[in-house]
Amino acid sequence: MAGEIPDLHAQERTGTGKGAARAARRAGMVPGIVFGGDKDPLPINIPFNVLLKRLKQGRFKSTLFNLKVEGQEDVRVICRDVQRDVVKDLPTHLDLMRLRRTTKINLFIPIDFQHEDECPAIDKGGVLTTIRGEVELLVTAGDIPETLTVDLRKLENIGDTITISDITLPDGAELVIKDRDFMICNVSAPSALKSDAEEEDEAAADEVPTIEQEDDIPPADGE
Repeated sequence: MAGEIPDLHAQERTGTGKGAARAARRAGMVPGIVFGGDKDPLPINIPFNVLLKRLKQGRFKSTLFNLKVEGQEDVRVICRDVQRDVVKDLPTHLDLMRLRRTTKINLFIPIDFQHEDECPAIDKGGVLTTIRGEVELLVTAGDIPETLTVDLRKLENIGDTITISDITLPDGAELVIKDRDFMICNVSAPSALKSDAEEEDEAAADEVPTIEQEDDIPPADGE
């Protein structure tokens, strides 16, 4: 598997039910449950500040974690739900699902744009525009790619693009969006050049006589 799976530290929660959950929240913890994997559900607590920081980083529900609980074996998990306070919108409970190495999951994989300093289109004055910085793939939990690679040296001229079909996917990975060849990035003309071209087009349009101007042209003799 490429890359390291981030750790998520938790404590085993003693007691279940609403009373134990309220006690955990008063202690600055967020109660949760770990289920699946042919094992009994495991009640846990996660420090509120730790969970809130993870949530603010984004993609929490599509990130695979290595769950570390004292007295338990490390296990790979993915979040299946985060319940929030209806008024404050702060986390109050979370559900984590255990995963086997062969489990198929949807994850957003970041794109690594390489060789920008050797891109011919950029050398010609073009500007790189990133349309997608990550792509959602169906992958196995035991073989998650760290990144997808894009070689920018393939972009030779201003206006060239790279689409998802130009990227080689890792073995066993599948696209979630399969019905279209969506764009990843392109190289466009600098804004200054675009503005000059637009001004030239507008100037050329101003020089073309309108119908009203033609009506004002005096008729020739005999008309």
